[in-house]
Amino acid sequence: MATVMDTGLAGAKVPARREPTRGELLLLGALTAFGAISIDLYLPTLPVIGRDFGATPAAVQLTFTAFFIGMAMGQLVYGPVSDRMGRRPAILFGCTLFTVSSIACAFAPTIDWLVAGRFVQALGCCAGMVVARAVVRDRYDHRDSARIFSLLVLVLAVAPMLAPSIGGWLAAVVSWRAVFVALALFGASLLAAVFFRLDESRSAATADKARGERWWASYADLLGRRRLMGYILLGGANGATLFSYIATAPDLVIEVWGFTSGQFSMIFAGVAVGVIGASQVNRVLLRRFSPDDILSVAVLAAAVSGVLALVLALAGAGPWGMIGVFALVLTSNGLIAANALAGALNVDPLRAGATSGLYGSGNFAMGALASGLTAALHDGTALPVAMVMAGSLVLGAVCYYAMARPPSGGVSPD
Repeated sequence: MATVMDTGLAGAKVPARREPTRGELLLLGALTAFGAISIDLYLPTLPVIGRDFGATPAAVQLTFTAFFIGMAMGQLVYGPVSDRMGRRPAILFGCTLFTVSSIACAFAPTIDWLVAGRFVQALGCCAGMVVARAVVRDRYDHRDSARIFSLLVLVLAVAPMLAPSIGGWLAAVVSWRAVFVALALFGASLLAAVFFRLDESRSAATADKARGERWWASYADLLGRRRLMGYILLGGANGATLFSYIATAPDLVIEVWGFTSGQFSMIFAGVAVGVIGASQVNRVLLRRFSPDDILSVAVLAAAVSGVLALVLALAGAGPWGMIGVFALVLTSNGLIAANALAGALNVDPLRAGATSGLYGSGNFAMGALASGLTAALHDGTALPVAMVMAGSLVLGAVCYYAMARPPSGGVSPD
């Protein structure tokens, strides 16, 4: 039996420090990337789907908005359920729902059907994401959780680097419907991997706490934690920046700027390389600095880059200028996401599932708002997405400094 060490937080204990196996990282990374793959594989097909259904770009973007809403709602359910019933049952149910709904999307007869299918698909895939985060916190402390989340980015990065190319190829050679068949196969593969390879990580203390309180009481208490809400709002603002880019990039890059689907895939992958690089720099920095030390600088740098993107958009900068500044803005994700998530999960480790659900829900709720706002402001330029990015990142910096940042980088009470 593994030895444990006391975190000093409400009696919570975590396993003594250890390195995750490659298999563990691969599976947790795939679960974490569930949503990203479901988005990125689908991205290059948006113009084709619009033409096939005779739908406007705004109508097609509703498939993203519905997906983000489903992700936000579903995580609120899976988080406390995984605390009460276990991590494995929650993921297995979600993978099954995702697989079935992906098949339904593949046979969608109308754009409305596809929007509904994407909503249900999101309800399935978010189980893997929310519970994988809780599994990491079950097994690692605050600093090591941030380090592991940065490592998972290496697996997560496969989605934006490869998925758009694969999705574009499937749409060109077979049909956009083949993308959803591929997603169904991915969901079924994860279902099998979890069933055979993922051990239950929820502690007896977590189970006892979850069974001793109503889920709404758990959320009410968590929502009252000022520091936790600061991390959640920071993560949501950071996510809104990413999702606004994802939702508008295909139309902006392909339809407005005139790049090909292949060039779009390369641009998208190039941005992903920046995020990967920043996440691995973060992992190195965590050897010397705490997650909050890194966040204190990263959120300010991100806000400045967001304002720069807005200034360039207002000045009418060309495609490559905007692509470059968008890459700079999104690179900050690699220095913010892992540390903000680790900080949130450290507030109450015995409610790791509920905290993960609340964090993820806030992330995707703000993502849905951001993608819907950029769709509503669509004017054929980069200005709407630049406005949303700048506003989100400035908001994230304010929330972090006003609510989450501990005095002098230390650990503060709620």
